[in-house]
Order: sequence, then C-alpha cells, then structure tokens
Amino acid sequence: MAQTDKAHSVDTNLNSAGAGFGTFAGVFTPSILTILGVIMYLRFGWVLGQVGLIGTLVIVTLSTAITFLTALSIASIATDQHVRTGGAYYMISRSLGIETGGAVGIPLFLAQALSVALYTIGFAESVCRVFPQFDAVWTGMITTVLVGGLALYSAKIAIRSQFFIMAAIVLSLASLLFGEATETPDVALWEGAGSVGFWSVFAVFFPAVTGIMAGVNMSGDLKNAKRSIPRGTFLAIGVGYLIYMFLPILLSQRASAESLIQDPLIMRRIAFWGDAILLGVWGATLSSAIGSILGAPRVLQALARDKVLPNSLRWLGKGKGADDNPRAGTWFTLGLALIAVYFGNLNIVAPVLTMFFLTTYGVLNISASIEKLLGSPSFRPTFKVHWFFSFLGAMACIAVMLLINSLATIIAVLFMVLLFIWLQRRELQTTWGDVRQGLWMAISRSALLRVRRTADPKNWRPHILVLSGAPTKRWHLVELGHDLSQNRSLMTVATAISKTDLPIDRQLKMERNIREYLLQRGINSLVRVYYAKRVLEGTQNMISTYGLGQITPNTVLMGASENPANLEEYTRLIEYAYALRKNVLIARNADTLNFKSYRRIDIWWGGLKANGGLMIVLAHLLQRSINWKGTEVNVKMLTQSEKAAEGASLNLSGLFREMRVDHNEMVIHEPKKEFYEVLNEHSKGADLVMLGMAVPAKDFDYKAYYLNLSQKTKNLPSTLFVLASQEVAFGEVLS
Repeated sequence: MAQTDKAHSVDTNLNSAGAGFGTFAGVFTPSILTILGVIMYLRFGWVLGQVGLIGTLVIVTLSTAITFLTALSIASIATDQHVRTGGAYYMISRSLGIETGGAVGIPLFLAQALSVALYTIGFAESVCRVFPQFDAVWTGMITTVLVGGLALYSAKIAIRSQFFIMAAIVLSLASLLFGEATETPDVALWEGAGSVGFWSVFAVFFPAVTGIMAGVNMSGDLKNAKRSIPRGTFLAIGVGYLIYMFLPILLSQRASAESLIQDPLIMRRIAFWGDAILLGVWGATLSSAIGSILGAPRVLQALARDKVLPNSLRWLGKGKGADDNPRAGTWFTLGLALIAVYFGNLNIVAPVLTMFFLTTYGVLNISASIEKLLGSPSFRPTFKVHWFFSFLGAMACIAVMLLINSLATIIAVLFMVLLFIWLQRRELQTTWGDVRQGLWMAISRSALLRVRRTADPKNWRPHILVLSGAPTKRWHLVELGHDLSQNRSLMTVATAISKTDLPIDRQLKMERNIREYLLQRGINSLVRVYYAKRVLEGTQNMISTYGLGQITPNTVLMGASENPANLEEYTRLIEYAYALRKNVLIARNADTLNFKSYRRIDIWWGGLKANGGLMIVLAHLLQRSINWKGTEVNVKMLTQSEKAAEGASLNLSGLFREMRVDHNEMVIHEPKKEFYEVLNEHSKGADLVMLGMAVPAKDFDYKAYYLNLSQKTKNLPSTLFVLASQEVAFGEVLS
C-alpha cells in the first residue's frame, strides 16, 4: 500500500500576516497589468486582422464572460473562507479536496511558470524589432533572469515597481488614442483577411484575460483577502473589458487588415508618440512577467506545504523573511521559465496556457456551484452567487476547450485524472474538511430514500456484518467477508467491548484504529464497536439495531463457537438472527484457510429452495474474487439408489446450465453409508466446504442439533455453515 502522508492546513503553516498589500496594490494592479499585457500590444492587431471587427468583439466578450463567471465563483469562495497562500489551488483544495486541488494546482503552477516565458518572449520579440542586432532568445533569457532576481529580492519592491509600469501603459494608450491612420483602413466587420480559424484565434487571445490569477495568487500576501480579491478582480475585469472593446474599433479605423496581421508593432506606427507604445509593451510584458513569477512560486509553496509534491520536492515549501518569500520556489520557477523561453515562441505557448487556465477556471466554477447546491451550513459567503452562474461558467470552459482543440482537451483532462489518481493512491490526509463529504451525504440521503423495503432478487448482494471481535485475531473472517462483498456491497466489521467504564472517546478511537488497519490492508469496510457485557444481549442488540433506513446487513458472518459453556447463548443468537431475516454464515476452521492457493470448493446439495440457492450464490461470488479466481466448485449430492443418482445428475446439470454458473455436479451413490461419513470422506481434500443448516423451528432443540453438527464435522477442512433466510428467493437471484 502507498504511504499515507499528512497534509497540514496552510492556515497554520504560513505567516498569516504576509506583506499586507491592499486591494489596489495587491489585486487590481497585478491583475490589470497582466490583462493589458503582451497579447494586447503584440497580438491584438493580429486577432483583429484574422477574424474582423465583429469576430474580435465576440472573442473579447466571450473570453471576458468566462473570466467574469469564474470571478463570481472566486468571490463567492473567497468571501466564505480565509484564503491563504496558493490562490486558486488553495480554494479548490479546501473545497473539493486535496486530490482535486493538487490535480488542478500542479497544472496551474505550470501555467503560471509558462506565463513568465510568454511575457518575456513577448518582451524580447518587441525589443528585437527595434534593435535587430539583438538575439531574441538571449534577450528573453536575460530578461527572465532579471525579473526572477527582482522577485527573489523582494515581493514588495516588485509590486511597487508595477505602479511606474502602469503609468507607462496609460501613457501608451493615450498616445494611441491621439494618433492617426497611416494607411487606408480596410478591416471588415464580419470576416477577417487571415486564414486562421475563429477558435484558434480565440486560443491565442484568451491568456490576455487570465490576468485575474495574478491577483488571486497573491492571496497569502493581502491584508484582507476576503475583501480585496472580489473588489480588485471585478475592477480589473471591468477596466480590461472596456479597453479591449475600444481598441479594435480604434485599430479598425487606423490600419489595414494585412498590416494588422503582418506587423506585431502596428500600434507604434499609428500612435501619436510611437515610442510610448514601446514603453507600454515593455512595461506590460515585464509587469505581467513579474506578476506571474510572484504567483507561480506561491502556488508551488502551497503545494509543497500540503505535501502534494513528492518528498524530494518538499524544500519548495520553504519561505524566507517576514513576508515568507518563497525563494526556493522562485528559483525552481525561474528554471522552468528559462527552458520555455529557450525552446518556445509566443504562438505556441499561448494556446497551451489557454488549456491550463480554462481547466483551472472550470474546476473553480464547479467548486462554487457544488458548495451552493449542497447548502452546507458552513458555506456562508458574504458575496452570494446563484449556483447556475458557476455551473454556466464551468460548462462554458469545457465547451470552449473542446472547440479550440478536442485532442488537447482530452490530453489535459487525462493529465489531471492521472494526477488525481496518483494523489489518491498516496492517501494524503488533511486537517481541513472539504465539500466531498457533503456531496456524498447528499447522494447517500437521496439513495436511502429511494431504496425499496421489499427485497429485489435481481439486485441482491450480501451486505455482511462480520462479528470478528478483534480483527487481528480473526483476520480470516474479515478476509472471507471481503472476498464475498468484493467492494461492491456493504461490509461492516463489528467488535464487542465488555468494559462498562470505557470512555466514548476511547471507543471512537478504537473504531478509527480498526478502520485504518483495514484500509492499510486494502479492505474498505464500515467499522462498529459496540458494548456487549454478555454475548447474546450485546450482539442481539447490534444485529437488530445496526443500519440506516433500508440499508441494513442481510447476512451475518461469525466464527464457530467451540466453548460448550457458551453454546446455549450462541445457538439462541443464530435463531435470533434468522428470525430477523438475516442469512447466517458460520465459519469453522477458517483460520486454516490459505488465501493464496485455493483449488476447490465443495457444496453439499440439499435442494435449491433450502440453503442450496444461497450456497451457489456465495460460491459464485468467491469465484469472481481475486483470491478465489479459478477455484473449482463441486456441487455434491448423496443418493441411495443408482436410478435416483442418474435422475439427480441430469436435474443438476440442467439447473446449472440455466443458472449460468461454472459449477460441477457430482452425485454420489453410497447406499450403505450415512451422510456424515460420506461427507468427511469426499470433502477431506477441499479448501472450503459449504454445508446447509437446519431451519430453527418451534420446539426444536437447536442447541442439541448444533452440537451434533459440530461433532460430526469436526474433522472437515475449513467449513462454512449456511442458513438462508426466506426474505429472498435465491432461485430468482440465479435465474
């Protein structure tokens, strides 16, 4: 089994004070500067030329709508919980669980790290157009190192440097507004002049509006994340949308479609002061790179501290100084960004980021919609959003991903699923709750209310109550119950305690320890510890009261009693369980079972309507389990005459063909021998013998019957005594 890790809450592991940024500096500034970034200056003209004015406005509106719906979900989650370092990862992991959070958080970190490359590549591309003697790759790598150095030195200085960059962007936009056309504009309203499809153009543009993550990822460094994240995010989205809707109208009146496609720096030619555009381009790309290199290491830091990353990468969770600067994570991010700069280009990196960001957006929306739908008392956001808007945002993300590139969508989802499975196998434990428990409770409630009280033979399975005592001492009972249930029906391992003064917390701890012991051995089971000063009284109460609604155990599995002093109570327990319509399975000598090398099960047939039907079902279930796979099942019957033997053999073979079970019929003709003599002789080589028990009846001495049965079968190998209740017609189960 995988080693179980303990993931500590980021709330307690991080310096909650952080750098103490407000809404404007901590959320709005990094968000708007990332939104008004490299795509706007170097690719927005290309977008307009490719799909025309209306197409561009549709792309801007659709992209912003998805971002806005996601922002609603972010605001809802952020105003419900204390958002610490990790931003979107933190929100998802505290809502949908650490496995889902990790499966999204790792791609989110990669997207943020690649964003650094996206922006520095854009910066290098613009610089090299002005200074052709420079090499684009080395310019990008040097810029990446300088941006990383600033983030390593101080997040506070990096944030404050963005105010000067914002001034440069405002100046560039003003210069563009007061510029004039340098050629005859010919941009069409409804169709573009390029050959690239609408959704491919959308994929290139969409990273332009993902800047909201730059603010969200600074969550651990805000004075008041609950207030700053919603306000700063919505303000940045609104300002960005207005600018992106105005710019294509302006550009369509200043340049031709061909120039917009061919010249990435077309804005410089049509601006009042062209070099102001260069200041804006360089400022925007550098600020966006700074925002990403501040955000990505913080996501990585949260992943490492929650033990999502492998042990060899736990050092990435370390922070330095009063503001808990993730320097180790910044170095790691810087290395990935340099690799991407060296091998990548703008048009390749942008669509990859689109997929990663859309995936993150989709899961954030799903988190918010589930939280709202469940109506958990603990989910009380001050910013209230109807679940439909979050659900709509999730569906929009999925639809757009498929429209952009269905193969890339499948690969992205598969990557997340593999991450989820990997994290689940590691059995990470958390100190926080998540929405999954509420989701399962809602599903369970719905299912409980829909389960019919009357037995349904077609859907019958053994829901087993294993009276194991201490599981370590009677592990064979637990193993046998697991093989019969196969993780497809309910199994409960029940343990009796006789101490009247045992505190409740000790009892709960005992249940938890047993549950963990079973899980470590690959067995999913419910666990119940109950008080039983006397076997009959305590266990009878357990059998009669245990369960919820219509979901109650229908089969009791217990070990055989070898103590004559307890036989009276033991047989009364069998009668009581049968009276409650529970099937009773008694395992004798089961501690000799070798759960590795089964070859043969013997069933002694007494007719389909007695215990035979249940024994056939149980043997069939064992054959389908991993431990008993390939085991031969022999159904044996004793007759007193050769003629009866021939008829019985024909009847059994026809019956088994109709039942569609892989069992062998063996009719034994031994007229001079009694049944128990034949039983011991013909089943001494079996791994498991199944033998039906008599039905308890009024004035029937069941104690004497059971004592005789025990004595006559004491030399048999592992034996399962079977007493079927009459609630289910097992013949119909097999039909």
